[in-house]
Amino acid sequence: MKSLAELKAIKEKMQGQVGVRSNDHAGTRVVVGMATCGIAAGARPVLQILSRLVQEKNIQDVSVSQTGCIGLCQYEPIVEVYSPEGEKITYINMNEEKSREIVDKHLIRGNIVTEYLVGNK
Repeated sequence: MKSLAELKAIKEKMQGQVGVRSNDHAGTRVVVGMATCGIAAGARPVLQILSRLVQEKNIQDVSVSQTGCIGLCQYEPIVEVYSPEGEKITYINMNEEKSREIVDKHLIRGNIVTEYLVGNK
């Protein structure tokens, strides 16, 4: 490697190969906590179903990504949905079935699923 530009080119190539989406996405962002506690609680299938459904249903302007510790281990798996305006909705104790419901009701229809919010448990 001889330059910063070369490193950047390698990064962009690898991101395209593994389907990583950047956090500067202008639309809705869905973020799944994938720290050790989240993974142990079942976050991996939640991330997979959310990613798959967004692609299968061809939901435009929605990105699904992962993050590290969100800081609420007792509520894992956690899914945060950020609106384009920056509003954050935090869903807790998620599983595959709840994830399907979030895609249908929140991401497609625009209705927050209040029974899965952090304040309702």
